[in-house]
Amino acid sequence: MNSDDSKNLILTLVISMVVLFGWNVFFDTTPIKTVSSASEASKVLSEDVPSAKKSSGSFTNEDTLRSHADLSTSVSREDVLKQSPRIAISSPTFSGTLRLVGTRLDDITLEKYKANVNQDDPKVRVLNPQRSTGAYYIDIGWLSTDRTQEVPNEHTPWRAQSQNLSPGNPLVLTWQNSTGIVFTRTISVDDKYLFTVQDSVHNTGNTNVNIQQYALISRHGTPDVSNYMAVHEGLIGYVGGKLQELKYADIQEKGRLEFRTQAGWFGFTDKYWLTSIIADPKTDQPVTFRHTRNESDVRYQVDTVSNALAVKPGGTVTTTTHAFVGPKELNVLDSYEELLGIEHFDLAVDFGWFYFITKPIFHLLSFLQKILGNFGVAILALTVILKLIFLPLANKSYRSMSRMKALQPKLEKLKETYANDKMALNQEMMALYKREGVNPMGGCLPMVVQIPFFFALYKVLFISIEMRHAPFWGWVSDLSAPDPTNIFTLFGLIPWTPPSFLMMGLWPLIMGLTMVLQQRMNPAPTDPIQEKMFMIMPVMFTYMLAQFPVGLVIYWAWNNILTIAQQWYIMNQNKGLGLRTYAAENGDKGQIISHKPKSPKKK
Repeated sequence: MNSDDSKNLILTLVISMVVLFGWNVFFDTTPIKTVSSASEASKVLSEDVPSAKKSSGSFTNEDTLRSHADLSTSVSREDVLKQSPRIAISSPTFSGTLRLVGTRLDDITLEKYKANVNQDDPKVRVLNPQRSTGAYYIDIGWLSTDRTQEVPNEHTPWRAQSQNLSPGNPLVLTWQNSTGIVFTRTISVDDKYLFTVQDSVHNTGNTNVNIQQYALISRHGTPDVSNYMAVHEGLIGYVGGKLQELKYADIQEKGRLEFRTQAGWFGFTDKYWLTSIIADPKTDQPVTFRHTRNESDVRYQVDTVSNALAVKPGGTVTTTTHAFVGPKELNVLDSYEELLGIEHFDLAVDFGWFYFITKPIFHLLSFLQKILGNFGVAILALTVILKLIFLPLANKSYRSMSRMKALQPKLEKLKETYANDKMALNQEMMALYKREGVNPMGGCLPMVVQIPFFFALYKVLFISIEMRHAPFWGWVSDLSAPDPTNIFTLFGLIPWTPPSFLMMGLWPLIMGLTMVLQQRMNPAPTDPIQEKMFMIMPVMFTYMLAQFPVGLVIYWAWNNILTIAQQWYIMNQNKGLGLRTYAAENGDKGQIISHKPKSPKKK
């Protein structure tokens, strides 16, 4: 391999690494509007963040904000839950309670998912009440610019017609103010993860009433995130006709972002969980992402406010709001997208830039998992399928590498002959390639074409909730966690816990070994510096991937093994190609030799 070929290969590897580990950095979305200063953000926040707080019988947007902006000292979650009457929520997928005072949704636990893989670990808790550690809740309520008009707020004691909420058993709540306005709220849940809140406002008084409905999700404190660039965690929504993703650090910097949407959705996403409000598909409405801070805590919020609703004497106005609280199971998100007419609800799963490739690969992986019964085995099978699909491209790539390898003696001879004339050297090299019918980029281009597909599989393995806590053979009980073994404890024989930078499991070592074997099959670079770089790469990748989910490491190792077998087979098939090479000037150098049998000379 000459230096130019080495440079091309290094460039390909660098591009691959950039694509694999940094794509989201280069393709960040640009929000519609930002706030130029913290003071401006504070001013806007103090005027129109939806919430609810009573102030001398009047309820304004400013009062509403201050209730949510009061980040008081956290107390235990259990104590907060005891402070007001609650209605039990139960379904096959989640459990929790609904605060009867204010009807805020702030206590949800997922029944099908545990915090960790151990059987005794608690189940995943998604929402927490205000004033508890990690407060995270959904609030749907009313606003009125008329200071004489009372609307229900977070202190309103609703009257319930039953004491539990479950699929097929909706909860009906009522409250009437002093001027004869009757508010009725019907909350229902399905057997998955969707809440439906239907509100009706009936005016039994003698004057017109103008009100607005708000819906918000508030999150107090900055949650722990995985910090992987391949997955987004933070504020998210399909608003303004495009997917908007903001990490917590981004919204801290910008303060406030405004959008408008119709049939969209918005909320917060973790790696595996989503809390979202689904916009009314019939109306165009504003959506705001915002952040505020006080001396003790920070708060993040997404919210929307409806247009003014006029309720005439004797009239009734009805609204419907949907909220999703649960895991990002793609088939569930797709079903809600079709049922409710939501725009791109599936994008809550972070498919990334290669969405059109990643989603089909995800469906294929899920199909294989159902057939084979093990997610790890499905990964192996899918890798084989992709290898078979790209077999013609790989064949072309390795054949081109064989041709280039056969031309190395002649290329070296040209370099010696034209060592002081670079232009002439390039011309002679191009002429050689043309005579021999060899494309110098033929080995790299087929590899580049495959990069998006293998990145898509890499992305799928990173984001799939199906891989979470999924077991594999042997010692792997959770494909979404790093390899639990460690060479520095002799795989458990030495009873000590090494620091994180010394975590090196068996699967990462297997992966590193396959990289070394794969390199040995290619001709070594002629440049000593490049040769050292290639020697370091397996060590670097092994150390880096040791901290990654072991499912990704298994995929990478298996992919390397298949590549080694594939490359060995193709290169052996192409040994007899009729390629002209140069023998050395002394003995076996300098003479053109053909691998084809020579025809007998005519006498």
